[in-house]
Amino acid sequence: MEVTHDGKKIPVVVAVSKPGLMFFLDRDTGKPVYPVEERPVPQSDIPGEETWPTQPFPLKPPPLARTSIRPDEIFTGEPEHEKFCRDLVAKIGGIHNEGPYMPYSSKEFRIIFPGQQGGPNYGGVSIDPKMGYVFVNSRNVAGMGRMDKTKEGDAVAYRRVSPLGVGSMNARFWNPATQMACQQPPWAELMAVNANTGDIEWRVPLGTIDQLEAKGIHNTGAFGQGGPIATAGNLVFIAGTMDKRFRAFDSRTGERLWEAKMDTEGHTSPITYMGRNGKQYVVIVTSGVNAFALN
Repeated sequence: MEVTHDGKKIPVVVAVSKPGLMFFLDRDTGKPVYPVEERPVPQSDIPGEETWPTQPFPLKPPPLARTSIRPDEIFTGEPEHEKFCRDLVAKIGGIHNEGPYMPYSSKEFRIIFPGQQGGPNYGGVSIDPKMGYVFVNSRNVAGMGRMDKTKEGDAVAYRRVSPLGVGSMNARFWNPATQMACQQPPWAELMAVNANTGDIEWRVPLGTIDQLEAKGIHNTGAFGQGGPIATAGNLVFIAGTMDKRFRAFDSRTGERLWEAKMDTEGHTSPITYMGRNGKQYVVIVTSGVNAFALN
């Protein structure tokens, strides 16, 4: 896309990453439009593994997803799920998190934000070139695990294991039976980033958990995949949640304007086209399979 910054039009590429960071890079030079800092990050304690001492952090826009967790940020509000989460934290020996880019450890179970299915993901982003907005959905889902030494003859020296006893490569800080995360909501968000300023113009929870809604806990956001599309009519369409909803938002404000329940979950990005009858249609593939909801 093009951005207008410091009075100049700049052709940029928008790079969005699973760690929850977004970079605007000049397409001609590769240089960042907004300042980027190299910051020290936690290092690996795996024998024989060496991690880079710093990583790049854009000063704008701010992180699009949760990048850390404290003990006082455990989920509260619904007794059954809260008990599950507190029991899980006790099982792993407490909250071990040192912030962004923290690697898994061979000494303790760690909770890593965002996890491998957290942050912006496979759906990518969409843009409104007239407004200069970039629309992105992001999940606040943590990875959880410990790196254990493997047996002689294994292809790798260490493998990640789960305290839940299942899904060692995909364990998350949630209840796998409900896909409800163990930190405070929101668990997923849709947001608009102003490419011309680097600011987040709006961000709203994306998705609901029906069983929590029934108990008066609203707008938690819901896990899923699939990206948004933006139209010239100031609308953003997106499914991408496990609650089987398809939604339209006002691209200027983030207000939800329309919602419909589908027969199955829609973990893809929509498309739009103009029919021969002169009507505009929005289409989405719903396979009925959430291939990413692994334990």
